[in-house]
Amino acid sequence: MRILLIEDDARVSAFVAKALREEGHLVEPIADGRAGLVRATSDRFDLIILDRMLPGLDGLKLLQALRATGDATPVLILSALGDTDERVRGLRAGGDDYLPKPFALSELVARVEVLGRRQPAAETSARIEIGDFALDAIARTVTRAGRRIDVTDREFRILTYLASHAGRVVTRSMLLEHVWDYHFDPQTNVIDQHLSRLRQKLEPAGAEPLIETVRGAGYRMRDR
Repeated sequence: MRILLIEDDARVSAFVAKALREEGHLVEPIADGRAGLVRATSDRFDLIILDRMLPGLDGLKLLQALRATGDATPVLILSALGDTDERVRGLRAGGDDYLPKPFALSELVARVEVLGRRQPAAETSARIEIGDFALDAIARTVTRAGRRIDVTDREFRILTYLASHAGRVVTRSMLLEHVWDYHFDPQTNVIDQHLSRLRQKLEPAGAEPLIETVRGAGYRMRDR
């Protein structure tokens, strides 16, 4: 599973990340609440492990903000506040499980496995429509204003990823990881080249822009 670990205690974070990686999970640690919320809402994770007390943004406020966006990613809360009232607060804020500190790594790993089994199989929408743009994942077709647009396999994968994250910023690293399946130097211009060709096909003169460049961050496909 892809796991986002939001924990400001460097020692705890290192132990948890090591234990989960040994179980075959991909773990991305972050030590700040605000940065954790940005990361959680800019990409998709299978599970979030969230410390209750964080710098920048309190864990419960982070969780409430995440749930307010409609994000249903399972969240396991870690906290030194282990009394019943605090557990109830965490669960009512949107947490799926609550593990008081200190804890045994074996128990944390087991709880992660349980939360992983609860998740329904990922569903990929067969058809995505955004304004006059439509992408059909089964027929592998792309149309705009009813006009079919011929795209390469790589371009189709880029569009699928951008469309599935419509309205959200997609970084260069995210595109390189999910479309090319491995890591390039994020400064490479390979993405710019592909996006330039896609824009020529999708945005002829006079057409409303579909994909925007977010300076210093990445790209975003409009969501309506």
